[in-house]
Amino acid sequence: MDVTTLAVALISVGGTLGGTLGGGVLSQRAGRAQAAEQNQRADREREEQRAAEALQAKRNLYAAVNTAARAYRVAARDTVEAAERGEIIDPALLDAAKEAWADQYSQAQMALAYEVLEVASALNRSLGVGYSVVKQLPNSPRLDESYQRAKKWFSDPLSDGVYLLRVTLRHDLGVEIDPHFEQIRWQILKKLETARKDLVRQLAAERVQATGSI
Repeated sequence: MDVTTLAVALISVGGTLGGTLGGGVLSQRAGRAQAAEQNQRADREREEQRAAEALQAKRNLYAAVNTAARAYRVAARDTVEAAERGEIIDPALLDAAKEAWADQYSQAQMALAYEVLEVASALNRSLGVGYSVVKQLPNSPRLDESYQRAKKWFSDPLSDGVYLLRVTLRHDLGVEIDPHFEQIRWQILKKLETARKDLVRQLAAERVQATGSI
């Protein structure tokens, strides 16, 4: 074999080896890139799954809070109307609705955004006053007026408060968007708080009157 033939043979072998090695390197790089892409895709899918689960948990909590608030208001209103008709009342029904709301509100306090918690807290105070209205009815010095006042409280201010909670929850979830929502929220909150404080004063005055007449 002459020098030229040997050189050609070496170049050929070198090219083959170089091609094989180069192909192996490229294949490894492609494999690593594919693995990295798969890992990134898996990370995205896990993140999307966590986000979906968190959103569903939030929806479940909001639905439970809304349901408990409505049930509490309705139970108190029905108790007042039944008492006015002279029907026998089972106090356990109202107390069960009260406890269900207290449980949901307690859980919600750990998860609600500030704007939502502000509404829920105002409603919690108002529901509590509503409970006092029901319990104080039998000792009212002017029973007919007290019935009318109680029915008005549960049908107007407190009904608006429950409505505001529902809209606030939907707004926070992005289900119901109103560019004027913040203004509406503030107006209803202010009206609810004003009515609640006025009712608290009336109830306190009645308790003093009832105590003085004993």
